[in-house]
Amino acid sequence: MRLYIGLIHYPVYNKNEEVIASAITTLDLHDMARVAKTYEVRQFFVITPLEDQQELAQRVQRHWTEGYGATYNPLRKEAIELVSVVSSLSEARSEIEEREGEPPLCVATDAARQQGRGISWKALRDLLEQEKTAILLFGTAWGLHKTVIEGADYVLEPIWGKRDYNHLSVRSAAAILLDRLAGRNP
Repeated sequence: MRLYIGLIHYPVYNKNEEVIASAITTLDLHDMARVAKTYEVRQFFVITPLEDQQELAQRVQRHWTEGYGATYNPLRKEAIELVSVVSSLSEARSEIEEREGEPPLCVATDAARQQGRGISWKALRDLLEQEKTAILLFGTAWGLHKTVIEGADYVLEPIWGKRDYNHLSVRSAAAILLDRLAGRNP
């Protein structure tokens, strides 16, 4: 499966629907890298134009891949090695195209604003099983900005529980979706 994931920190919304750049959290880095490794994601892109945030992510990455953390927890090292810090989605897409020899399908996630170009997780899984290359985009804060969603090839159907409440952490959403897309039980 030629699947990549991207965690976008800009452009995203805050709770007032203003466009912001959100802060990186080390929990997102650790947990999403571990989920990516579990489901054989090829690379986990952390996308932010903020240099201080890039430095934070790279410092965490170095600790677990080169520093004390690499010997303390080799399993964490394997997962964190999947992290690639880039300044924009276009940079991530270019890296994927260079590696795969084709541009990736860009699939946005959106918990509430289902718009045109929707795709079910089953249909996306079928595309991935046909060896299509894709990057699955997750938003931080209060979700991906409309320009990211409008620029995507598809918008993945939201995850719904038993109620209308739908405000999962990005780490939880990534785990659920990657299990649906790349897990052993289709």
